[in-house]
Amino acid sequence: MRTQLTKTILVTLFLFCGTAIGQTVASRADGAVDRSATKYLLLDSRIVERAENARLALGTVKKEAANPLFVEEKPWEPRFDNLYPNVMYDQQEHLYKCWYSPFIIDQAVTRTPPEKRKTLTYMEALHGNDRYMGVCYATSQDGLKWTKPDLGIIEFNGSKANNIVLRGVHGAGIFKDLRDPDPARRYKMFGKTGEDREPVGVVFSPDGLHWSKASPCVGIGAAGDTHNNSFWDDRLQSYVAITRLFDGKQRIVGRSESKDYDHWSKAEQVFCGNPQRQTYAMPVFRYAGVYLGLVMILDTKTELVDCELAWSPDGLKWERVCKGKPLIPRGPKGSFDYGCIFAAAYPIMRDNEIRLYYAGSDNTHTGWRKSVFALARLRPDGFAGYEPANKNEAATIVTKPIRCESDSLRVSADAAAGSLQVSVLDENGTSLGTSRPISTDVTDATVKWAQPDLLAKLKGRTIQLKFELKSARLFSFRF
Repeated sequence: MRTQLTKTILVTLFLFCGTAIGQTVASRADGAVDRSATKYLLLDSRIVERAENARLALGTVKKEAANPLFVEEKPWEPRFDNLYPNVMYDQQEHLYKCWYSPFIIDQAVTRTPPEKRKTLTYMEALHGNDRYMGVCYATSQDGLKWTKPDLGIIEFNGSKANNIVLRGVHGAGIFKDLRDPDPARRYKMFGKTGEDREPVGVVFSPDGLHWSKASPCVGIGAAGDTHNNSFWDDRLQSYVAITRLFDGKQRIVGRSESKDYDHWSKAEQVFCGNPQRQTYAMPVFRYAGVYLGLVMILDTKTELVDCELAWSPDGLKWERVCKGKPLIPRGPKGSFDYGCIFAAAYPIMRDNEIRLYYAGSDNTHTGWRKSVFALARLRPDGFAGYEPANKNEAATIVTKPIRCESDSLRVSADAAAGSLQVSVLDENGTSLGTSRPISTDVTDATVKWAQPDLLAKLKGRTIQLKFELKSARLFSFRF
């Protein structure tokens, strides 16, 4: 369905954070509403038909007080650099696991004493010196206190008493694949594994520690020198990999698919910024019927790196949510994460929070910098939500027509400073009933109606929902 040019322009403005919309605006129709979704995120513009005095705002993260969680401290960790962490909570082993990629050899660091770094830049010191990455492994019972175990697998400086699991792999993206029937391929790695014409490859492991020889992804045509990541996409019944392309001017997000994790399609461009604000890396994951991306934006003038949020209905067409505003803000000058933020793949979804692990650096991208592993917390479904543009007035959001799938409606919202009220409209926009106001912060809370059994009587019918927000922020709803 095509939209008129004026509508598209208005909606594009509407999607940018901080842009007040005073009049009613229709949502951009770049795809149909996912009517099979069990949960609807308000950041998904396909679900919003019109909004008045409303703007989309990023959720507020809270950085863990115990940060940093671990630091550069081992002889094989001379420079964490971007770290490229991959974090999971293993339900089978009840254990947090992290695979991270420091430069295990960085002669520019080890051969340049601190006093000389005041007159010599890191890039100058790097000239003529060797460096390459490895993959290291850490675990935690609670996700806060981490252990770097002596694994006895990879030799470093004549000893295997270290936590290295791979050498010479750049930007490794690792995940545990429970659907693969072959236990030897339980853990999968996608990343840059060589310097030849096909530098991107895959590696397999039964336990995440002992890895096979790399197999090149012939024909993928990607540079791959970034935080690569991959996952199984149930919607497509295919593996999807996110990697890096380069057009000679800027870094670009590329995407490839595979049915078997061995043979990959040629990587195609799906997202990019501009030569000054470049898309450096983007871990991608499915969440509530959409694709979300944690996109690292490198400013080539300041050499600072911000982590922003992007979303896509199909994994191909991407938009930044609240463009120019970071989801995980950098800290003040002098702090451990002032210079660069590199989000981990992937967020950990808990019942009461979303854990966003990340690497933070105290200096610029190409500067002398110390990097650490850290944690930021976000409320459930709290990536972004609608709030009043003018805080002194109520905001109104009306959804596209959707099928009433249940006799109850649940919402996630921050309403402790105001209120949220929901109305049900029929096909003609006539109100069929209104909820009791919600005046607390709620997660997946059942909406209580002034009219008993309102949704039970409407189950199976097409309805619209009208949300009225007073000093409140709405993140999601579901039947």
